[in-house]
Amino acid sequence: MTYPVIRLRPKADARAVRHGFPWVYADELVTDRRTQGLTPGTIAVLEDAERRAMGVVTINPKSKIIARMLDRDAGAVIDRDWIAARLARALTLRETLFDAPFYRLVHAEADGLPGVIIDRFGEAAVIQPNAAWAEAMIVDLSAALADVTGVTAIVKNATGRARGLEGLDEETGILAGKIDGPLPVPMNGATYLADLMGGQKTGLFYDQRPNHAFAARLAGDARVLDVFSHVGGFSLAALAGGATSALAVDGSTPALELAEGGARAMGMGDRFATRKGDAFAVMEALRGEGAQFDLVICDPPAFAPAKPALEAGLRAYERVARLAAPLVAPGGFLVLCSCSHAADLTQFRNASARGIGRGGRRSQLIHTGFAGPDHPQLPQLAESGYLKALFFRLDG
Repeated sequence: MTYPVIRLRPKADARAVRHGFPWVYADELVTDRRTQGLTPGTIAVLEDAERRAMGVVTINPKSKIIARMLDRDAGAVIDRDWIAARLARALTLRETLFDAPFYRLVHAEADGLPGVIIDRFGEAAVIQPNAAWAEAMIVDLSAALADVTGVTAIVKNATGRARGLEGLDEETGILAGKIDGPLPVPMNGATYLADLMGGQKTGLFYDQRPNHAFAARLAGDARVLDVFSHVGGFSLAALAGGATSALAVDGSTPALELAEGGARAMGMGDRFATRKGDAFAVMEALRGEGAQFDLVICDPPAFAPAKPALEAGLRAYERVARLAAPLVAPGGFLVLCSCSHAADLTQFRNASARGIGRGGRRSQLIHTGFAGPDHPQLPQLAESGYLKALFFRLDG
């Protein structure tokens, strides 16, 4: 197969691409009329300024990330068989790591499928095709997924900021099989209900699995507060770990209803309660009520999804810590999380520590957690290591 050829500008950092960086930005590429006329999702051969082939890439002239590396073999053919080989490699890793088929199967660039997220829920899977090439090849991607894994139901989730940056629509639907309702997902001894069609992202956040587990170790006989709870990720794990009670706070009624369903499925509905509302307002109200908890977890959405939002995001993380710290009983634990790749670990840790201090508490940092191994990082791409979880013990 003959692909069109595109070329780096002379001043572009070809060494970074050769050493594993997977993206080419628009100002690094020769964007003549021919290149600008390529259809988003077109497969092409990338050359350096000296016309030496660097690999096969996907092109999207509408995106700031104009090219994404698919294969460093310039002779590779990107077809269903190529996709299946990448999926098989990803599946081998997950089957090594997990006893049951509930995990992130594909973590985009880190699994060699740029812009593609696939979460597996037993016999069902959700694909997020967040790059134009994956949208263009969604039929091949879905068929290869079914062939490699044997899943019988496949959902395309087309929501999220990443698709907007690629100039893609937000049409979600079923690609194969059928989904009759929320699916039960066993994890860390808890049972979660994942809404694959109407839930946030793919329906469940697998990335927090090891942090849920660590929090559960702290939860024995504890009163637990789970803020920004979504479907009860931390609170249900805490109940499985022996918590005496858990209160989940979120702004979404459907998410809280799924959390309640999970608690009932575990036979722990009597120890689980929910409170709908703005997380900041609820934390202020709880303090006014004199409420205290042995374990408080705050897992907010990304306050700093990109560099322009960094300063405001760090102030928001500081505010979360300031409001949460007074709710922790003496000797109790506070867990603060960030999924903002624009805020690195040091920045997030400093903002959290300032907030705890402003909340009138002293702290020990006892553990730092990251995403689970089904969310591998591409070492050359900082964005693939976005999740941070800080576990503090509070005194006084």
